[in-house]
Amino acid sequence: MGMGFNLGNAFDVGLQPTTFAGNKGFIDLYRAAGMKHIRIPITWMDGFNGDHLAGPDGTIRQNHPRLRELKKTVDYALSQGLIVVINSHHEHWLKKSYDDSPAFDGRFARLWTGIATTFRNAPKGLVFETLNEPEGKFGQWGGDPAPQSEIALRRTRHINEVAYRAIRATGGNNATRVVMVGVNGLGNQGMFEPVYPTRASLPGGGRDRNLMVTLHTYDPWNFCGQDGLNRNYPGDSVILAGIERAGAHANKLQVPVNYGEFGVGRDRNPEERNSDVVRNYYRVMRLALERQGFSGTVWDDRGWFGLTEPASSGFQFVHGIVPHMMKR
Repeated sequence: MGMGFNLGNAFDVGLQPTTFAGNKGFIDLYRAAGMKHIRIPITWMDGFNGDHLAGPDGTIRQNHPRLRELKKTVDYALSQGLIVVINSHHEHWLKKSYDDSPAFDGRFARLWTGIATTFRNAPKGLVFETLNEPEGKFGQWGGDPAPQSEIALRRTRHINEVAYRAIRATGGNNATRVVMVGVNGLGNQGMFEPVYPTRASLPGGGRDRNLMVTLHTYDPWNFCGQDGLNRNYPGDSVILAGIERAGAHANKLQVPVNYGEFGVGRDRNPEERNSDVVRNYYRVMRLALERQGFSGTVWDDRGWFGLTEPASSGFQFVHGIVPHMMKR
């Protein structure tokens, strides 16, 4: 999959355009920069002032205008030779209230059956990611349950399995399509080993070779987070250590890994992002991921973590971050 980019704050929350026309230039800019894939975060049963892509029972609303625009966006990216990742993103109805009941499992399975059926005939370049950043009842930092607790670990494995089985059951290209599963604690790379300690603990009992694990890192948060500060950069070795540990575990499990989100955001002090330390962070991340044989998907929300801005020609990169990151 190589390096890729997120179409953030669009089909997940609607802060950016949810039309193909509004995103085509964004896609073209990243593709021209050498990116090989796009991740399109999608919220199906939350947000958008109740104008959801799926009904309360998880059934996809096939005639929804936003779904038509999503399909155009997916088709275009695939036609340009990009691998495309789509997911279930915020879905707070599930994360905040999950209780191990068949009712929640059934709704989530129905949702993924609908998503998978909708895209069943798409080429193998389309990848499904079961659930973005399991949190809340799946394990919340500073909350209950804690990510490392047995109930949180069990629930995270189980909900990924629910989606995985629903996808595979739809057949067609979905029988062998690549499926990504994430870890709890907001997808943090440090939860890779606790959630999936062995290959047998993966969905399908570890027998499915068309399976990937996806991780996120905004570590350390006091540098990467929107309230972080450049002076808190811990040094390249600290950034490398987390990725190298994930690499060792991936080798043990013999499973491919994608880093589906990483980046540096700034809210009150956005000028800090136009700096060598920030540009260096992105390049260190890219090189470290490539060294481990991982793919990486930089987060771009066109806001605090934005890497692009509108231009007369469509879009342009800001602060030279992406060109520096991709420089050979």
